Order: sequence, then structure tokens, then C-alpha cells
Amino acid sequence: MFNNQRYLTKGVQAEIPLELQLFMWECINRLPEEQDYFQVFKMESLNGIQKITHFSEQPEYHREYLVPTENPITAKVYIINSDTYSTMLLAEEY
Repeated sequence: MFNNQRYLTKGVQAEIPLELQLFMWECINRLPEEQDYFQVFKMESLNGIQKITHFSEQPEYHREYLVPTENPITAKVYIINSDTYSTMLLAEEY
């Protein structure tokens, strides 16, 4: 489903480190066949480690990751598939 052109917004480019952008795209690549077009990534700092919670509603999906990083961030990111392209954006840009 997400095997199309991939884009990101200026907000993501400015606020989300490249390694976390790539990590989220890799999470999308590893999704089961049945996927929601709307994926959510909630990022927060957990004792200096980046905690990423990835979830969707239909079908229900939930997975948590702990990623070592020098500067953990707090943000919510959406990745939306529109069949011809996929876009990564900050929740406040939606």
C-alpha cells in the first residue's frame, strides 16, 4: 500500500531528525499486508531514550520501540497514503 512516491512536509524536515524519519519509513515497510492508510507515530523522551509508539485503527495495530538517540524529541507524526503518494507530516500540519 505504501509502495509509492514518498514525501515529507517542511515541519518534519525541520523538526524530525533524518534517522527517525528513516526509522518510521522502515516501520511502514515492515507492516503486515493489511494496512490502514493512516499511520500514527507518537514520539517521546523516556529517560534520555527515544520512545516511539506506532499505531493505526483499521486494522488495529500497535507497536512500541525504544531507540537510542542523542536528542530524544516529543512529537506526533502521521504518515498518510493516498494511493499515488505517501506523505509524512507533523500532527499540527494536518
